[in-house]
Amino acid sequence: MPDNATPDLPALPVTFRPGVTRAVLTVLAVVTFVTITAVGMLLDGLGLGERLSFALTALLLAGVLLLLARPRVVADEAGVTVINLTNKRRLAWPEILRVNLRQGDPWVFLDLSDGTSLPVLGIQPGIARQRAIDDARTLRALVEARSSAAPGAPRG
Repeated sequence: MPDNATPDLPALPVTFRPGVTRAVLTVLAVVTFVTITAVGMLLDGLGLGERLSFALTALLLAGVLLLLARPRVVADEAGVTVINLTNKRRLAWPEILRVNLRQGDPWVFLDLSDGTSLPVLGIQPGIARQRAIDDARTLRALVEARSSAAPGAPRG
């Protein structure tokens, strides 16, 4: 990701999330639930258990779609909280060495001081590429400003 422009730092706390993707998945979850449940209720010859199984299946599919809409990143004074599909991880600013969004990456990756890399699904260039690039630049600027402010912060 080229560093052509350094963004102004936003007021904390700030939340980064794939807004368009989240909206599409939420609408799709509602439409899926309503459609499958309606089909189950309108079919003739089904018993109560079969109708309930349609509703349960619809609820399960909608739940999966809403789970896919969950990722976000919350940056506050103390650090960054990365919420991916099924896990949540809290990081102090000095733990984050670098914010990466390279050409072709499906989402941002954080290089951490323990030598690992953490995927950040809350910033993904799928549908809204420019917004993801701007969000990644902003998060990078926050990391650089906050990590260097901490005494003895490791830098990579």
